[in-house]
Amino acid sequence: MTRQSLTPLHRRIAGQSRLIAGLPPEMADRLLDAAQVQRLRRGQALFHQGDAARAIHIMAEGWVKLYRIAPNGTEAVVGVMTRGQSFGEPIALRRAAYPVSAEATTACEIVAVPAQAFLDLLQAHPEAAISVLSATFLHLQGLVEQIEQLKARSGAQRVAEFLLDLCPAEAESATVVLPYDKALIAGRLGMKPESLSRAFVRLRECGVRINQTHAVIASVSQLRGLAHDDGSGHLGRAL
Repeated sequence: MTRQSLTPLHRRIAGQSRLIAGLPPEMADRLLDAAQVQRLRRGQALFHQGDAARAIHIMAEGWVKLYRIAPNGTEAVVGVMTRGQSFGEPIALRRAAYPVSAEATTACEIVAVPAQAFLDLLQAHPEAAISVLSATFLHLQGLVEQIEQLKARSGAQRVAEFLLDLCPAEAESATVVLPYDKALIAGRLGMKPESLSRAFVRLRECGVRINQTHAVIASVSQLRGLAHDDGSGHLGRAL
C-alpha cells in the first residue's frame, strides 16, 4: 500500500461524498488537509476484521469489498464500495475494532481521513456531527435494502436490481461494465455462483445478454418491470 497527499481531483471527489459535502468549506478543507490517499492493488487488504479503526475512508477510484468470515470459513460480503462512498465513520470515531475486513477488488485509490482529525473538528464544532449522522443513515438504509432483497426478491430480481443500478439515468437500452468478478457479484447478492449463472440465463427473456465483463440490456424498462414484479405476472412466476 502506498500513501500520498491529495490531488485537487481527490479533494473534489472526497468533498462530494455524503460525509464531507454537508460541511462548511473551511471545515471540509481542514479535514482534507489532514487526509492521505492510499493506493491498493487488486486483492490487497485495506484492513482486517478486528484491527483498530484509526481512519474514515472515502473511495476515490476503484472498488473495495467489505466482508466477514463466518465460523465455518464462508465469506459473507457485507458491502461493495466505489467512488464517492465513505465507510467506517462510527467505528473510527469510537476507536473500536473493525467488525469487517476490507479488500480491493480492483486497483484502488482511497482517501483516508484520520479519526483524530474528525474528533478534533467535532469538539470545536459539534454541529459537524450531522454529516456523520447523514453518512451513517445512508449505510443503514443500504443494509435495510439488502435485507429486503434477500428476504423478498428472487435471485433474478436481485440481479436485475444490480444491473439497473449500473445503467445511466433515463437510458432505455444500455451496455454496462460489470464492476467486479461474478463470484463477488454472487456474494454481494447473497447467491451462489451457480445461482447467479442461472439468473443470467433467465434474464435473457428480458433481453439481457452477458458478454464476459459486460451486460447488454436491450430494454431497461422491461428489466425494471421484472425487478419490481410482485410475482403475479408471467416473469415473476418464471423467474
